[in-house]
Amino acid sequence: MGFRPLHDRVLVRRVEQEMKTAGGIIIPDTAQEKPSEGEIIAAGTGNKAADGKVTPLDVKAGDKVLFGKWSGTEIKVDGEELLIMKETDILGIVE
Repeated sequence: MGFRPLHDRVLVRRVEQEMKTAGGIIIPDTAQEKPSEGEIIAAGTGNKAADGKVTPLDVKAGDKVLFGKWSGTEIKVDGEELLIMKETDILGIVE
């Protein structure tokens, strides 16, 4: 892949959600919301403080994360739609 996020930014691939409800109803593509769960593909080196010290990120490549509905910026890398966002937009890590 030809993309590396800088500083406190991460590159995220959305994880597709199920197309059925718990009751077995199939939800059409047009009615589905974009998932707010994803996998970290790449992460920057960390946040740089005013004194020059770099604080490493709490997330790393491979982590499954939850993020806000309107978080990040959609980009295309190698024909795949991905999100780039700041680490502060991530709500938590799914374990």
